[in-house]
Amino acid sequence: MTWDDIGFLLSKSRYNENSLIVEIYTKEHGKVPGIIFGGTSKKIKNYLQIGNKLYVSYNSKTENRIGYFKIEIQRAFSPSYFDNPKKLSCISSAMSLIKILTAESQKNLDIFYLLEKFYFLLESVDWIKDYIFWELELLKTSGFDLELKNLVEKKIFNNQVKYVSKSSEKKIIPNFLIDNEVNSVDILILLDGLKFVGDYLEKTILKPNNLSQPISRSHFINTLK
Repeated sequence: MTWDDIGFLLSKSRYNENSLIVEIYTKEHGKVPGIIFGGTSKKIKNYLQIGNKLYVSYNSKTENRIGYFKIEIQRAFSPSYFDNPKKLSCISSAMSLIKILTAESQKNLDIFYLLEKFYFLLESVDWIKDYIFWELELLKTSGFDLELKNLVEKKIFNNQVKYVSKSSEKKIIPNFLIDNEVNSVDILILLDGLKFVGDYLEKTILKPNNLSQPISRSHFINTLK
């Protein structure tokens, strides 16, 4: 089985002294694992930054056996953010979520286009807020739509509008998640938004599947504090 495609590098790990096992989210084939022989060489390893967009040629003897990639760089996104640890951590967080929320070899163009959209939001003034909505869209595309407006009640406290979850926990939901505020949002409120999405992710997806919160997402949140 052989094919050519484009995709984003989600993860990489050492296979042996000279090679890597990687996962790439491709346009026509979804998430695909494979080996890159010589992936640790100086010629190739600089291309293999998490989040970079690649041309890939895939070859496998059988569908049940891991194949191998030959790669060329299409666009090196990640090096543009080497001097911005917050955005670099955000890239790792996004790629980790794609890795967790997708099944192997299942094409999903909506998720592929979300990956392309991701790099546009990083250039936004309110990129942190936009990233939170990107996570929510990713969850929705993966079949886990929060439908936030149906889960909250509008309350007035001290002449201020608050949204309270209808669940027994009665959590306060940050207003911007419901109202989609145009104005910039305070970083502490944004952190509450990230925590809210993370709590839903853990309760609904991670714990039922014996998975842990992605370290890269926790690290991203820590860079914002």
